[in-house]
Amino acid sequence: MSWVYLAGFLLLFVGLMVSIALHEIGHLVPAKIFGVRVTQYMVGFGGTLWSRRRGETEYGVKYVPLGGYIRMIGMLPPRASDDPTKLRNISTGPWQSLIENARAVASEEIRPGDENRVFYRKPWWQKVIIMAGGPFMNFLLAFVLFAVVMMGFGVLVQKPVLSEVNKCVIPAAQADKRDNCLPSDPMTPAAQAGLLPKDRIVSIEGSPISTWEGAQKLIREHGAGPVSLVVERGGRELPLQAQLITQDMPDLENPDKLVKVGFLGVKPTPVMERQGPGYVLSEMWEMTARTAVAMVDIPSKMVGVWHAAFSGEERDPNGPIGVVGAGRIGGEIAASSAPLENKIIIFINLLAGLNLAVGMFNLIPLLPLDGGHIAGGLWEGVKRGWARLTRRPAPGYVDVAKLLPLTYAMAVVLLFMGGLLIFADIVNPIRLTG
Repeated sequence: MSWVYLAGFLLLFVGLMVSIALHEIGHLVPAKIFGVRVTQYMVGFGGTLWSRRRGETEYGVKYVPLGGYIRMIGMLPPRASDDPTKLRNISTGPWQSLIENARAVASEEIRPGDENRVFYRKPWWQKVIIMAGGPFMNFLLAFVLFAVVMMGFGVLVQKPVLSEVNKCVIPAAQADKRDNCLPSDPMTPAAQAGLLPKDRIVSIEGSPISTWEGAQKLIREHGAGPVSLVVERGGRELPLQAQLITQDMPDLENPDKLVKVGFLGVKPTPVMERQGPGYVLSEMWEMTARTAVAMVDIPSKMVGVWHAAFSGEERDPNGPIGVVGAGRIGGEIAASSAPLENKIIIFINLLAGLNLAVGMFNLIPLLPLDGGHIAGGLWEGVKRGWARLTRRPAPGYVDVAKLLPLTYAMAVVLLFMGGLLIFADIVNPIRLTG
C-alpha cells in the first residue's frame, strides 16, 4: 500500500467525519435556538477520546468514528396520568418495562427549571426543524461540493464541433471488438459528405444547432435518407448534403438497449464548461430523485452485499457502501494515474454523493433515524390541527416511547447492515477499476 493510497483513504475518511460533525451541528444549532438543553455533542461512538465542556454542553470525539449524535434532554415524554377507572393501568409486560425504564433514564437529566427546555414539550414544528436540521446539512454540503465542481471546475459538455469523422461504418456487434476499418466496411455518411474535424454544425435541415444534444436528436430521429447540413469551416458557412443511414446504437435513456436510429458518423468535441447555480440545482434534483428510488431497493441491495461478502459474487458498483469502502475508493482515486485536477473532481463528487445518500437515508420515517422523529412531529402537528378545527381539547404529545421496541429492532438492523458493509468492504470491496 503506497503512501499516496493511504493519504487518499485518510482524506476521504476525514471528509466523511467532517460531514457527520456538520450533520450533528444541523441538529445542535436549532435545538439551542429553540431553547432545548443539549448535554452532549459527540462525533463517534464508544469511549470518549477527547471532550471539553462549554457552557451546558460537552463537546467531544469518541473512539469509534462511525457516526455521531447530540444528546437532548426530554426526548421521551413521561407516561400519561393513570386512569383510575381501570383495574390495572400499567402493563407488566417486558416491552412495557423496557419503555418505562427508558422513560426513567430520559428523566434523570431533567433538572428543576428545565420543564420548558425538554424536547418533547416543544411545538411540533420546532421538533421537525431540529430533527430535519441534520439531513438538511448533508443536502447543503452536497450542494456546495457539487457547486465547487460544476461552477468552479466545470462540467464535460459535448459541443457540436466535430472532434472526429469516422471513415467507415462498423457494425454494432463488432464496435467493442475493433475500431479499424476493413475493406468491406462502407464509408460513413459524414465521410461521403466531406465533413472534416473541427467543423461546427450550424444547422440540420434548416434547424439551428447550438448543442450537440440537439444535433444528435435530429440526426437520430431523421432516420435513413438525404439531409442538408450547414457547417462552419475556417470562419465561413458551408452547405453540405449527407445521405444518412440507419444503424443500431445504444439508446440514450437505456445504454444497454440497442435501437435503430439515423447515423451520420461523427464525434463531438468534449469541453469543460462552467455552469451556473440553476444547473447545480437541476442536477441535485435529479440525483436526489435517483437516490430516493435507490433507497427503496436497499433490502435487495443488501442481499447482494451478503452474497458478495460470503459467496464471492461480484460487488454491485451502484450498491451501498460503508465507511471503509468509501475510504478505499478515496485511496484508489489518489493512487490512480489520472491528472491531479481529475482526481480532485472525482474526490469532491464522491464526497458530495455520499452526503446526498446519508441525508436521504436519514429521512427514512423509521426510528431511530431522523425521519422517524420528523414523522412523529408531523403527526403531532396533524393531530393538533385537527383538534383546533373540530374545537376539541389539544391532544397530548406524540409518545415515541411506545415505538421503542420497533426502534431497538431497527437499531439492530442498522448495526447488522453497518457490520456487513464493513466486512464486505474489506473482503470484496467496490473498486474504481477492475
